[in-house]
Amino acid sequence: MEFGLVENADNSGNVFGYVRYIVPNSDAAIKGIKRGQLFNTVDGTQLNTNNYINLLFSNNTTYTIGFANYNNGDPITNRNSETLVKTEIQENPVAISKVITDGSQKIGYLMYNQFSSTFDGELNEAFAGFKSENINDLIIDLRYNSGGSVKSATYLGSMVTGQFYNELFSKESWNEKVKAAFNPTSFINNFTNQLLNTNSNGNIILNEAIHSLSLNRVYFIVTKSTASASELVINSLSSYINVHLIGTRTTGKQVGSITLYDSDNYRRNGINLNQNHTFALQPLVFEIFNNDNENQPNGFLPGTTLPGIELSEDYNNLGILGERSDPLLDRTLIYISTGSKTNRKTFKNKLLNEFYNSNLAKPIKDNMFVDLKKKL
Repeated sequence: MEFGLVENADNSGNVFGYVRYIVPNSDAAIKGIKRGQLFNTVDGTQLNTNNYINLLFSNNTTYTIGFANYNNGDPITNRNSETLVKTEIQENPVAISKVITDGSQKIGYLMYNQFSSTFDGELNEAFAGFKSENINDLIIDLRYNSGGSVKSATYLGSMVTGQFYNELFSKESWNEKVKAAFNPTSFINNFTNQLLNTNSNGNIILNEAIHSLSLNRVYFIVTKSTASASELVINSLSSYINVHLIGTRTTGKQVGSITLYDSDNYRRNGINLNQNHTFALQPLVFEIFNNDNENQPNGFLPGTTLPGIELSEDYNNLGILGERSDPLLDRTLIYISTGSKTNRKTFKNKLLNEFYNSNLAKPIKDNMFVDLKKKL
């Protein structure tokens, strides 16, 4: 399960978790865990700001979570629990792709949880579906997407549009030594009409035309967990089309990295790769800008940085992702149909501190990365 961790309202240092969503085929899926469930104990111990790492992210292969009721931000146990087994699985980040009919409008909805080149084909397939349905508007839900591949971000931007083929999507700013050693085009990422991915040996593994929608506006659902490559797509598209945001301020991470392995050429397929090293280095090495030479190191704030509505998730009423019971999706649909930016409800959890989430415990966490460049 993917979850967020929030400090209790009473400032006691105690912590509760809320289930964001369940990864298919995980043990949490098998056990019937649902989005919106709250938990405040692990193996019988109350979560707090000092022990959550050891309790949730240790090397133990099982742990038992104790469920709780919201209680105005100071959850109390409801005496239910579930033991979960940790397993290694690969999550398809194209979590939900559907068309929502709202009156006479057809609105595409995509929940996309990581910019992973492994699933660029599935992302393109989702846009093929939107294109065949001739949608009027598009909602891209990046609320839990903390980033990933710059190439996949460029592909996504190209799928939303299509009318800006070969124009600048984003540009990278590296240090002066790197700039002097490479062709300037190495730092330019242009809109494209083709998916072309290769493996570590340079063999083509994906080569297909992009299904572009040629939209002039797009709506993003965002939160504090929306970071790096997610912010890149928002930033880059804002130079060309109308971008609207619904949610809370994004992370503010406009810098990217490369992966360095212990081998002769620093690549995973390099000569004399040290097989004894199970870690690689992921240094921050560049800053990235849109066509207007802008980025947002303090994050995007809906209704301020870009048009939209500032609205946080309600930990006591998360609803079902992809359905109108989800307050953020429902409010986005109302915004599209009426243009109204007035909030009918202010959630109390805006005052609570969500300080960590399960994505941050992953190796990729909030990275934005490009392939290691080759000198000419």
